[in-house]
Amino acid sequence: MSTPTRWARRLLPLLVLVVWLAVGGGLGPYAGKLGEVATNDQAAFLPRSAESTQVLKAQEAFRQEETLPALVVWTMDGGGRVYPAAQAAGTRALASLKGAEGVVGAPSPALPSEDGKALRGIVQLRPDLGEELPAVLDEVEAAASAVPGTEVWLAGPAATQADLGDAFSGIDGLLLVVALVTVLVILLLVYRSVLLPLLIIIGAVFALGLACAVVYVLADHDVVRVDGQVQGILSILVIGAATDYALLLAARYREELATRDGDRVPAMRAALKQSFGPIVASAATVALGLLALLFSDLTNNRALGPVGAIGIVCAVLSSVTFLPAVLVLLGRAAYWPARPRATAEGEAAHPVWRKVAGLVDRAPRKVWACSLAALVACAAFSFSLDSKGVPFDEIFVKDAPSVAAQQRLSEHFPGGAGNPAVVIADADAAEKVRAAAAAVEGVDSATLFAAPGSGLPFVADGRVRIDATLTDAADSDAAKDTVVALRDTLHAVPGADALVGGATAQQYDTQVTAERDRNLIVPVVLAIILVILVGLLRSLLLPVLLVSTVALNFLATLGVSALVFEHVLGFTGTDSAVPLYGFVFLVALGVDYNIFLMSRVREETELHGTREGLRRGLVATGGVITSAGVVLAATFAALGVIPLAFLVQIAFIVAFGVLLDTLVVRSLLVPALVRDIGPTVWWPGALRHRP
Repeated sequence: MSTPTRWARRLLPLLVLVVWLAVGGGLGPYAGKLGEVATNDQAAFLPRSAESTQVLKAQEAFRQEETLPALVVWTMDGGGRVYPAAQAAGTRALASLKGAEGVVGAPSPALPSEDGKALRGIVQLRPDLGEELPAVLDEVEAAASAVPGTEVWLAGPAATQADLGDAFSGIDGLLLVVALVTVLVILLLVYRSVLLPLLIIIGAVFALGLACAVVYVLADHDVVRVDGQVQGILSILVIGAATDYALLLAARYREELATRDGDRVPAMRAALKQSFGPIVASAATVALGLLALLFSDLTNNRALGPVGAIGIVCAVLSSVTFLPAVLVLLGRAAYWPARPRATAEGEAAHPVWRKVAGLVDRAPRKVWACSLAALVACAAFSFSLDSKGVPFDEIFVKDAPSVAAQQRLSEHFPGGAGNPAVVIADADAAEKVRAAAAAVEGVDSATLFAAPGSGLPFVADGRVRIDATLTDAADSDAAKDTVVALRDTLHAVPGADALVGGATAQQYDTQVTAERDRNLIVPVVLAIILVILVGLLRSLLLPVLLVSTVALNFLATLGVSALVFEHVLGFTGTDSAVPLYGFVFLVALGVDYNIFLMSRVREETELHGTREGLRRGLVATGGVITSAGVVLAATFAALGVIPLAFLVQIAFIVAFGVLLDTLVVRSLLVPALVRDIGPTVWWPGALRHRP
């Protein structure tokens, strides 16, 4: 080997390492900066074309100034009736807030409930308070506490937004720390190596820093949208994916290093050659599956698509550049104190996977029949999963002040108090629409929105606003039925051109849109994955088999989740977006492990035939794929540290589903089916003719 060539081999990995160190040092801080461009505005979660979204836009004409309402509720100590002096004191307390920092206009007077046991007032706040919102709410609570003998509660959109901000506050710090420490501990226990886990973690952190920097710039220029949920999922997705891809490459490099007597560059060239295709194909299934969310009508779903795809691309980039560079520079030292060594037939020397492969080889039909029966039994419960949305009092896993305040409000005022159904109609039909709305069963009262100080209906562009207070809680199924009845009634009023929106209508429209999105996006994702598998495996029957098994794994996971959510975690409902998110992650990530397995089986089949190729492929990849699945499951489980029902539900579905896939579907069901079908599984490819 010439000296220039030898120097080039040494300098190229060093140059790549220097570039990534610069990326990590320069862009790493962006992993903690996404919160600066994130929004947790609940209106941004709405479907674009829904009636409630049209109402939300129309409401802007009726606002002299955009505000964020805070509802103040007083209840008497001991549960007694509110005396007139307390009402007067409450009105004075709210009036004292006029002109205070963050308060818009004059607060409303304190009004008593029908049962006479509570008071309610409204303070309008600036919507752009951001991190100042908790302090402003503290000031409102302090002023309201001047009413003697009462207990003060803060409800409404302002209080909910403050609690959401508090829940998401752990994303930049706690979530990342928990995820990284979990991955590090698992890798140290599984690989019994000091350097390799650290290298993999560093590569994942570099990938996350790069992804966050790209997303930050795009979000700052309004190209993509980021909220707390998207931010948390991005972090977990990048760490999990980068770790998985790194484990696959590191395991293959260890094999090649052992068989090539420690010759680093040829070993890495061979490892990259054999691993690059499966890694890119796996990443493509996840990235394109996420981009399929762009077909969604829900803003939050569409936001996750490009952001998640960017994260996956950065994870692949780190895995095929940074990690190869440091592994070439370190050689065998990367695996210290373990030493890569050649084993019989090039197999990973782990007795468990030899036994698994032997069981599959001896009794494939029994293995796949038992595995299939267990999965079908679990899948039978999937239809009991209630995905109509999470009730307001279950949005936060831990106790939240806004939830407790809303419960107090509902005890003494109509269930929909503070969250009325908002009707927009033509001014000429205003009274007919108001009367028709008030007559609908489930509506407590309907009032025309009045111009400040005049008492007359406020007319904007020939339209009026009517607030219909519902008798049932705004997040209840009964309230949603009332909204449907309102729409049916008011749409029939001649010349009214009425639209019904508000919080309950938004929940209903989101639920309907989520169902429509699932029916559209699920087939698209399956088609994308099928095309990628056909191109990678050069077969048609095997890709169909793999897609079918991961789809069954998804249904089985939903079945188990339905039981756990209701009987263990105490959820009475599942967020409408959870099934779709779970499908995209589980199917795309589940196919990953089948890609890692079957690409190796195909490689071995070309040399040894289908039966022996399957055995060798399962033994060689069993350990690394299982450890990758455990790492990914643990990484997603870290989402559970954010006390929101949506993220806790996603965390369980993906973590359990990944473990089920890697331990049952990929380890037993797929190999047993391939063994039982035989070479025909490669139809119509040429491998079906190989002895």
